[in-house]
Amino acid sequence: MAENPYLSRDLRPPFDRMTAETVDAGVREAVARAERELEELVANESPRTFENTLLALDALVERVERAFGFARHLTQVVSSPELRQAYNGVLPTHSAFMAKLHTNTALWRVIEDYSASDEARALDGVRRRHLEKTLKEFRRAGADLPAAARARAEALRIELFQLSARFSQNVLDATNAFDMVISDEAELDGLPPGVVARARQSAQAKGVPGWRFTLQAPSYRSFMKFARSRRRRREMYRAYSGRASGGRHDNRPIIAAILGRRRELARLLGYADFADLTLEDRMLGSGAAARDFERDLASRTLPHFRDEVEMLSAFARDELGLERIEPWDLSFVAESLRRSRFAFDEEALRPYFPLQAVLDGLFSIARRLFGLRVEPVDGVPTWYEDVHVYDLIDEQGVRVGSFYADLHPRESKRDGAWMDPMVTGGPVVPSSAGDASGLSGADGAMVPFVPHVGAIVANVTPADVEGTALLTHDEVTTLFHEFGHLLHHVLGRVEIPARGGDSVAWDFVELPSQLLENWAWERDGLDLFARHVETGEPIPAELFAHLSESRTFLGAVAQMRQLGLGTVDLALHMDYDPALGGDPMAFGQHVMEPFGLHAEFANSQFIAAFSHIFSGGYAAGYYSYKWSEVLDADVFGRFQQDGIFNADTGRAFAEKVLSKGDSEDPGELFRSFMGRDPALEALIRRNIGAATVPHGGSAVPGADSALPDASRLEPPA
Repeated sequence: MAENPYLSRDLRPPFDRMTAETVDAGVREAVARAERELEELVANESPRTFENTLLALDALVERVERAFGFARHLTQVVSSPELRQAYNGVLPTHSAFMAKLHTNTALWRVIEDYSASDEARALDGVRRRHLEKTLKEFRRAGADLPAAARARAEALRIELFQLSARFSQNVLDATNAFDMVISDEAELDGLPPGVVARARQSAQAKGVPGWRFTLQAPSYRSFMKFARSRRRRREMYRAYSGRASGGRHDNRPIIAAILGRRRELARLLGYADFADLTLEDRMLGSGAAARDFERDLASRTLPHFRDEVEMLSAFARDELGLERIEPWDLSFVAESLRRSRFAFDEEALRPYFPLQAVLDGLFSIARRLFGLRVEPVDGVPTWYEDVHVYDLIDEQGVRVGSFYADLHPRESKRDGAWMDPMVTGGPVVPSSAGDASGLSGADGAMVPFVPHVGAIVANVTPADVEGTALLTHDEVTTLFHEFGHLLHHVLGRVEIPARGGDSVAWDFVELPSQLLENWAWERDGLDLFARHVETGEPIPAELFAHLSESRTFLGAVAQMRQLGLGTVDLALHMDYDPALGGDPMAFGQHVMEPFGLHAEFANSQFIAAFSHIFSGGYAAGYYSYKWSEVLDADVFGRFQQDGIFNADTGRAFAEKVLSKGDSEDPGELFRSFMGRDPALEALIRRNIGAATVPHGGSAVPGADSALPDASRLEPPA
């Protein structure tokens, strides 16, 4: 009988055999095996070693997480009622196993006993760090709490796993539940021909007349930027910002439940609030430090924000006849002002960004900077027909990784873009590694190496009627961003997978991704791939100049919007008390008001679809995007100084940052590459194009963070 596909250890996973029917048996068997192995680990009477204790624990957890991770991934990219039902059926089994793992008293005693051994005391390097972080994970989970409190911590974590899954599913369903079909061609006024053509394709695919627009990113963002119909913009905006805030897919009760359980868990573990619990092991260390960072950045941004608001308002009044800019007007007014000022719009760049050329450019940059060769692979099983697979080969000819590219929207796929690190390999080879290859070590000897496996998932513009996908510049930077995450994953060379790849402090994880975006703004970077789809000509000098100038256009407005998102995240996890019975949406509205053009811009309904903090990894950590922007703007300054394609600088970044994973403190990794601590000024210059304003004076209460692309003025997906 063939093995369940979810249990596969193949580095070419059998996605074509991973169905809803095999989820239940696969995940339950993975958990059952892990439970047996855990009993054996605890009962083992042999002398405790790093291998038979910590690495054995890591291995059994990894096998569970790999099986469940495949199921979770498929619910995000090819969701169906059957798959979702199967996934929800095994979710309690998985969440119970993970929640109880670090509160298992017998296992905790084993780890503690080993930590007191002579071997453990002699550990150094990544092994010492892994032991210390493992001990901390147990303590932060409540392993040393009294029995009743420990049981309550387990129950809270299980409930939080399940609530987050429901939140994510509601957002997907609410996004797909809405479409806007236009039958009057006059209401298409302002929309570029390509946007209109794609809307016609969408309508035809659904068998309806007219033009169909949805809440998926390519459709929604284009409509909000270009449609002259204010009534229709308002309709789209209200649908998007109100997703999952009522009706069948209402996330409001789930938000209150999540916040309540997070607060209770933090207090149970001895922390003032969930922010302190979450941030203790990150670069900034506490909720107070994150809030201070946000306030400092807001105070420096605020004067520029006021100037930009005045400029926007005057243009809307004098040129567009809008006495007051409403939230559904912002993208339209901003795009109209940009076209007026720079004589171009986003659509003018599309012909220079055919998808395949963009990918080729990405791969060329990876080769120049990091010595990686990217090669397409045929015949590999995937989960959808237009998913493509690539291998990454280093300069020694070693396949260091593979990745799947799933880049276009569909109704079975959640919105947004992300990188999924499916398998973390590296120079340690498990017995079931499969097709391990060799990597040259420091002494020249060959070290066995297991390739990493990841996926880049996005929702960029699909192919037009002629079969060509032409991207916006924003979509180009999105692909660069996610490829930066992938490089962090596949270039990891840490002998302990749990400390490898992008398993780093959450406020450090965005550095590689945001750094790579910079090449999509540089003339030399764009010239590698940005060629007109018909003529093959590079972007004209004048058009490139406008693009460069537009990078800081309304940068303060965008930054203040994102500072508001980070502020409301921290406020919900530090200040909001569910026990008092207040409405978290109303609380969020109050917090967000100072950050918009006027109070209505707060529109806290969007919190009901704020997946980053309620079903992603950014709870009490959304500031991480802005903090990582500080790091990436600073680091890119070195690349500019040395030459953006300087191979020595690229290899140094790979060696000192990308390859290290979480084997060392992230602050030390930054200093090893830059020779100093991070500086804030580079971010202000890049995003706003102005000298920084010293801290002090009139500061907005709170502030931070955001989506990786500061030009996005709409609520987050």
